[in-house]
Amino acid sequence: MEITFLGTGTSCGVPVIGCHCKVCSSKDVKDKRLRCSILVETASTRLLVDIGPDFREQILPRPFRKIDGILITHSHYDHVGGMDDIRPYCQFGEIHVYADAIARRGMLEMLPYCFAENRYPGVPAIQLNEIRAGEPFVIGDIEVMPIRVMHGQLPIMGFRFGRQFAYITDMKTIDDDQLSLLDGVDTLVVNALRFDNPHHSHQLVDDAVAFACKVGARRTLLTHVCHDIGLHEEVNAMLPVGVELAYDGQSLAF
Repeated sequence: MEITFLGTGTSCGVPVIGCHCKVCSSKDVKDKRLRCSILVETASTRLLVDIGPDFREQILPRPFRKIDGILITHSHYDHVGGMDDIRPYCQFGEIHVYADAIARRGMLEMLPYCFAENRYPGVPAIQLNEIRAGEPFVIGDIEVMPIRVMHGQLPIMGFRFGRQFAYITDMKTIDDDQLSLLDGVDTLVVNALRFDNPHHSHQLVDDAVAFACKVGARRTLLTHVCHDIGLHEEVNAMLPVGVELAYDGQSLAF
C-alpha cells in the first residue's frame, strides 16, 4: 500500500492569497500546501480521502486510472469542493463515495445536482454510500475502519487502513471508545493547525503531539497546517523524535 499526500494545507491553502509572510513567500516547495487530501493505492485499488477544490491540480500529474472509492471526512468545502472534477473518471464506471449521515446530508445540500434522481447530462455519476464509525468495510483489497472524531461540535470521520496507517484531519477531540480503534497503528497522520492562538475546532501542534503520544504510533505526520505554523524545515527541527510535518507530494510505502 502506498499513501500520497495530495495536499497538507488548511482551508485557505499556503500561500494565502494576499499574504507576504515568510512562509507564503518561501521558495521551498515543502512550504506550498494545497487543501487536505490523500491518495491510498495498492496495485489493484485506488482510494481518495477527501476531494477538495484543488483536486484537479493535484490529480493531473498522476496516472489516469480508475478511482475505486472516495472517503469523505466531512462536507466542509475545502474537503468536498472538487467533487465535480471526478467527471473524467466516470468513464471507468460509477464513482462510489463513502460518508457518514451528517456529511451525506451536507453534500446533498451543497452539491444537489451531483446527486439528483434526474441528473443534468454530464454531471458525475456518483453512488453515495453511508458509513458508520466502528463499522469496517472493504474496497477492493483495502480494509477501512471509520473513526469518529470531533471537529469542534461537529462529528466527522477519520480512517484507519488495515493495521498500518490511520488518517485524521480537522480534529479537536476524540472520545475514548474511538481512541481504542487506533490501538497498534504504526503510522498516524493528524492535524496540527499552528503553535499558538487556540482554535475552537482544530488542534494546535502541542495537542497533536500529545495525541500522538497517547496513540503510541511509531511515526506521526502532521497535516492540515496553516502558514502561521512557520517554515517547514524550521518546524521539523523543533518537533520531537517520531513526529514530523507532512508535505504535498510526500509518499509513504507500506
